[in-house]
Amino acid sequence: MSTKRIAIFVDVQNIYYTTREIYGRQFNYKKFWQRIESEGEIVSATAYAIHRGDDKQLKFQNALKQIGFTIKLKPYIQRSDGSAKGDWDVGITIDVMETARDVNSVVLLSGDGDFDLLLEKIITDYDVSAEVYGVRELTANSLINSASIYHPIEEDLLL
Repeated sequence: MSTKRIAIFVDVQNIYYTTREIYGRQFNYKKFWQRIESEGEIVSATAYAIHRGDDKQLKFQNALKQIGFTIKLKPYIQRSDGSAKGDWDVGITIDVMETARDVNSVVLLSGDGDFDLLLEKIITDYDVSAEVYGVRELTANSLINSASIYHPIEEDLLL
């Protein structure tokens, strides 16, 4: 039997804010990596983040790189009305579409319901398993329903 080939996609902002809001703690990427690695071969792992350039953020990005993640950064944009923009949805979608045909399993860390159609499409078109990790209280039901497997982020995956 061949090894399960896995691609991981992390919506860093979503995971950061949802774990902080519900648990007041941070996600444990190293423990998560070990869990996924025990299920098969991680052929790609990408974390999508917003670049603010502060030391704390750079340390975090370096820690992710040491675990094995590729980091993709977008500039942090402060709008004139005070709101901020830093959205990776389209970038994540493109990368998932390009990667899904080469793996057995796509693992998405996000609670964002905008990804529901993406998961439905890759499951149908590429016959892959689409697993979602998200904080239950802040994960869209449409995303949970479109996933092959949904894993709620709980205490065991937090620092």
